[in-house]
Amino acid sequence: MNPSNLSEKFIMEKLRDAWEQNQNSEIFNDTDRDFNEEPKCAAVLIPLVRFGDEWHLIFTRRADNVDTHKGQVSFPGGACEPEEKTPEETALREADEEIGIKPKDVRLLGRITPMITVTNYRVTPVVAVLKWPYAFRVQYAEVARVFTIPLSWLFKKENRWEFYLPGRDQGLIVYHNFDGELLWGATALMTDYFIKALGV
Repeated sequence: MNPSNLSEKFIMEKLRDAWEQNQNSEIFNDTDRDFNEEPKCAAVLIPLVRFGDEWHLIFTRRADNVDTHKGQVSFPGGACEPEEKTPEETALREADEEIGIKPKDVRLLGRITPMITVTNYRVTPVVAVLKWPYAFRVQYAEVARVFTIPLSWLFKKENRWEFYLPGRDQGLIVYHNFDGELLWGATALMTDYFIKALGV
């Protein structure tokens, strides 16, 4: 499959099929979490853009002065507010707050399987298409950099590896360095599940 040839309709249909099949499932990024404690609600936006005749995913690198996950590659997102009823609301608000993506500028395509993180958040990734080019408004107190990785590079199995830590059922996914950035951990796992939802 050539990821450059994927249409928005194809991506949307694949996401819908995967969601219907797995909507009652969760990905566990840590088998040692306290199962007696209810996970907190969170969501992230997985923004897709098309330029240079191919699809790219937008990532951020978190600032070094934030409380958690300092300097790590992530998708824009965060904890749900009490008044928010859907993951889409949370993901779009956080993307606006962190890097200035306005909800009116995206087309929502679907969700992928929620993940329980090591910090006990139930994170629902929301996939959307963003027009390109785009004038980001970066909140540098939280985000050090916004960058993209081509979907074609992420599709290549030789650009990633998976290994297992003692006592862990879920493998840790790490992608090779791309443009000075290291994609690993929960964000890498979300990326991997997005690619699997597309049938690769």
